[in-house]
Amino acid sequence: MKKLINYKPNRTNGILLGILPFVLLLIVYMMGSEARLAVNPNDKLLPAFSQMGDAMYRMAFEPSKRTGELIFWQDTLSSLIRLASGVLIAAAIGLLVGLLTGALPLAAAGFSPLLTVISLVPPLALLPILFIVVGLGEMSKIVLIAVGITPFIARDIQRRTQEIPSEQLVKAQTLGASTIQILIRVLLPQVMPKLIDAVRLSLGAGWLFLIAAEAIASTDGLGYRIFLVRRYLSMDVILPYVAWITLLAFLFDYLLGKANQKLFPWSQEAKS
Repeated sequence: MKKLINYKPNRTNGILLGILPFVLLLIVYMMGSEARLAVNPNDKLLPAFSQMGDAMYRMAFEPSKRTGELIFWQDTLSSLIRLASGVLIAAAIGLLVGLLTGALPLAAAGFSPLLTVISLVPPLALLPILFIVVGLGEMSKIVLIAVGITPFIARDIQRRTQEIPSEQLVKAQTLGASTIQILIRVLLPQVMPKLIDAVRLSLGAGWLFLIAAEAIASTDGLGYRIFLVRRYLSMDVILPYVAWITLLAFLFDYLLGKANQKLFPWSQEAKS
């Protein structure tokens, strides 16, 4: 008899096992919702799926009486623009700082301690400072995301750069390459797939900072809407919004992974 530790499910069984916990959670939720609504039809803690569907239909397909906008899609667009802007800024700065500190000993000696200290500062603690310095507009939310994940990306790129075999640098110098040429032609192509991996790992934190910033100072966005309706105990809106954020996060991670495979297939081959 095969020991459990040695059992590896095939593809079909793996998919079924992956789906099973979600099915069980849905069943448990439906049972709990029906039980609570049977006792109190006005209960808001565990709304039925029909109630959540009605609420989301109103927000996604019925224009707001106040602004005339489709609230759900406007919230999604606003949040995605903020998240994408913050992540792109963080990726650019993180790549530059990580590459330089990983490749140049002088840069590492001068900036690595500062980078380490900055990475230890809780980004949410800087939120009041950002509001004072850059105001309550869009820039503060984008800056918070960038400040929150840039140190992580920079340190990851720094470590990945330092892992590149020194023999490559010696060969490049033997062939007459300058420092700039080594950075651009030798190191940069090898750390680009690592950059995408670092961005994928930092997206969770990026969503956290986005939701926090929108909850404190915003007039639209997914985080803003969740914290706006919580005062009315509108779980029929909060739960679908949380599920939508989760779906978007999964979709972005999946697309970045596919982009990495498409743009840098050699990196995937090296891993395998």
